[in-house]
Amino acid sequence: MSQKSLTEISTPVRHFAIQLSATRRGARLARLLAERQLDEWGEAYDAAGQVVAELASNAVLHGRVPGRDFRLALRLHADRTLRIEVTDARGDRIPRLPEPAADDAEAGRGLRIVAAYAQRWGVVEATAHGKTVWAELVLAGRDLPGRAD
Repeated sequence: MSQKSLTEISTPVRHFAIQLSATRRGARLARLLAERQLDEWGEAYDAAGQVVAELASNAVLHGRVPGRDFRLALRLHADRTLRIEVTDARGDRIPRLPEPAADDAEAGRGLRIVAAYAQRWGVVEATAHGKTVWAELVLAGRDLPGRAD
């Protein structure tokens, strides 16, 4: 594979990022903004909306530090891979898939939902003692401008 090919694969065709308050309202807004952005790009957003909702909710519930926001980033690559990143302020609280939740449990399903929709997901260290939880989904939909098959 040539260097040009690697660059084309890894360079996002579309990019969106926003900082939001680490509140329930901020988490809800993250999902709405992600869905709206994907719709503007001409992409289906149901699966991505679910993933954003779970990651943003986790950032607010488990990654919140008073006075600190969380960040949502979307990167859509030419190979139809959407990378969703949510960065919060609690690098000391690394998410892990929990044991299966009981049928009537009200919590413990978020990362299982992410894992079900995403081809891959993980966690990386972020600046200022934070962390970024990311997930990658392959989107189906119409072609992106400039995409050659």
